[in-house]
Amino acid sequence: MEWLTLSQTGFQGAARYLLGMRLAIVTIMLLAIAVTDAFITLSHRAQALLVCLAYGVLATLAWLWFTRRPPQSMLPVTMTLGLDLLLIGCWLYNTGGYTNPLVSLLLLPLAIALVLVPLNHAIGLAIGSVVIYSLLMLWHQPISSGAVSGMTHDHGANLAQLHLVGMWVTFVLTAVILVLAVGTLAHQLRRQQLRLSQSRETRLRDEQIISLGLSSAAIAHRLGTPMNTLTLLVEELKTLPPAADISADLELMSSQLALCGQHLQQLSASAMQAKLSQLETLSLEQWLQRLQESTTLLWPEANIHWQRPFPALNVQVDATLDQAVLNLLANAITASPQWVAVSAQAPNANCIEVIVEDQGDGLASALLDSPGASIVNSETGMGVGLFLSNATIGRLGGKLKARPNGTDGRGTTMIIELPAAEYSL
Repeated sequence: MEWLTLSQTGFQGAARYLLGMRLAIVTIMLLAIAVTDAFITLSHRAQALLVCLAYGVLATLAWLWFTRRPPQSMLPVTMTLGLDLLLIGCWLYNTGGYTNPLVSLLLLPLAIALVLVPLNHAIGLAIGSVVIYSLLMLWHQPISSGAVSGMTHDHGANLAQLHLVGMWVTFVLTAVILVLAVGTLAHQLRRQQLRLSQSRETRLRDEQIISLGLSSAAIAHRLGTPMNTLTLLVEELKTLPPAADISADLELMSSQLALCGQHLQQLSASAMQAKLSQLETLSLEQWLQRLQESTTLLWPEANIHWQRPFPALNVQVDATLDQAVLNLLANAITASPQWVAVSAQAPNANCIEVIVEDQGDGLASALLDSPGASIVNSETGMGVGLFLSNATIGRLGGKLKARPNGTDGRGTTMIIELPAAEYSL
């Protein structure tokens, strides 16, 4: 399966609207040539028709490109819109230049650009359209030979009437195209953003539920020891004579019950933090110990080396960050089940680096350059996991980096860079 970035899916969805706009412009050009030629003889009709043909070919090729091989950046889209302006300018050059009432067609690619491409690209296209309009005021071919060699009264009246009617038709058609193409495209982009927002909220809720489930399993594991101790004490008390001194046993039972209460309070606090999406300030040792317990429950047979000691710094975490690190550990265990190492270091007092190493086959070069920056093609699904983990780490002010372990390309080191936090009670 081929995964596409957000911009690629947006271009793919916008392709048919761009095709519709371009074919509508070509149709307007052809109708304008046909209507004008019925009243006067166009001096450069063949050249104008060739421009219409070239514009139709551009529209078809761009549609095929955007639907089958969506571009990965905005620049190709901006360049195709620039070609729109250039071809419209060429057609206007052969049909009267700035005197042609259809000169406002130059605004249509600009309107599409304001929706699709970044603002600086749209500004560049706007400047280009102004330059083309200005050049058409200086250089253009006359509509007919009569416009140069002395027009009759009837000929001039026909041209004036055509110009006025053309201005009205241009206004109507431009408004219709803007509503159908630009308006529909903008509505589609807003719906896509809404779906992405809902997807993020769903993923966040799922990660919180998973993290809460892991916390519950870890608490249940911790409760096993005091509960077993209490069971043994109860059985021992049943066998003691009535006059025996049981104060030491009662004190031990009290301490074990207090320990159970602490674990239950921790579970309640974890549930509240997951519900409110609150950040929790923990020491690095406490957080990594919690992750170690989760990995023990998830992968009891995995050979994970937790290389202590850890720096004596604090970090702000939440349920989603735990799940993001567990995603990276799952990738490492899948690639290298025989050996995975987890360590931590502090390059400075304001930064913490959690390092996950494996001895697998190594990541693809696209992932090493910028792990998780976008969804990429991956047979094992690691590209999607890295994308989600990178988004979560970045949301908390961190950064995800990757490097190969050796020159042979085997093994990968994932570095989770997080800001250090001041401890708060």
